[in-house]
Amino acid sequence: MSWFEGFETRRFAVNGIEIFARVPRDAQGTRPALLLLHGFPQTHVMWQRVAQQLAQDYFVVMPDLRGYGDSSKPLGTADHAQASKRTMAQDMAAVMDALNLSRFLVCGHDRGGRVAHRLALDHPTRVSKLCVIDIAPTLDMYNATDMAFARAYYHWFHLIQPSPLPERMIGATPEAARDYLHAKLGGWGSAGLDFIEPQALSEYERCFVKPEAIHSACEDYRASAGIDLDHDRESRARSEKLACDLLVLWGERGVVNKFFRPIELWQAQCAGTVSGQAMAAGHFIPEELPQSTATALHAFFK
Repeated sequence: MSWFEGFETRRFAVNGIEIFARVPRDAQGTRPALLLLHGFPQTHVMWQRVAQQLAQDYFVVMPDLRGYGDSSKPLGTADHAQASKRTMAQDMAAVMDALNLSRFLVCGHDRGGRVAHRLALDHPTRVSKLCVIDIAPTLDMYNATDMAFARAYYHWFHLIQPSPLPERMIGATPEAARDYLHAKLGGWGSAGLDFIEPQALSEYERCFVKPEAIHSACEDYRASAGIDLDHDRESRARSEKLACDLLVLWGERGVVNKFFRPIELWQAQCAGTVSGQAMAAGHFIPEELPQSTATALHAFFK
């Protein structure tokens, strides 16, 4: 099957920025809408093989999050609110509004999973079911941080340093930025880059090496270590939990599996039913195991 066969590209003006996305060329019909959210350091193209498996049964929407891919990359603010998961979730709700999709399924990997979590908390009537891939709740991960975890996920603590230090270190040259990207894609249990489609890798390289993209990625992490934690603490203080059923997938060779108990942590934050499993992969499960990922999503979402 050809690259994103059956999909077209669209641009959505939302929240004062522009979101780039791929959406089906045909009408929704009776298919439920499914929003797929990518993570760092990727774009929506990480879903290509999964989307082809699901397109017949779901109206699949794949945006680039603000700060990533071909979506807008607003400059950072003092409180990093422009990169908060709440703001990113509002973007996604607005994109689905523009498509006249009032209720939908959501699956998010990595940073996209954190956006999906906030989307389901802030817009509970919109999200019918949720899947998060290879993450534990952000607040729990920071609260449990020790030396071993900090070494395994050192980028969490490097990227949150004040601008422009990490931006300059990563993007000193386009070649340096590309090397950093490759190191991230080949890490966290991935064991190389062979699992990534060549066209997808080219897209990641094209999008990531730009100074504004590196800055936006840093801002994403700065928000997660600051304003996002404030929002999470406020939600917990109000006893707000996910109202929908939740599927949790994580990689056997990944950092989350080594340091956390994802099912238990997510059960504490969900009023619905929580199910899940470890997958025979590292961190980038949808690309390492596209067929298994699609099968798991279909079994949960159907």
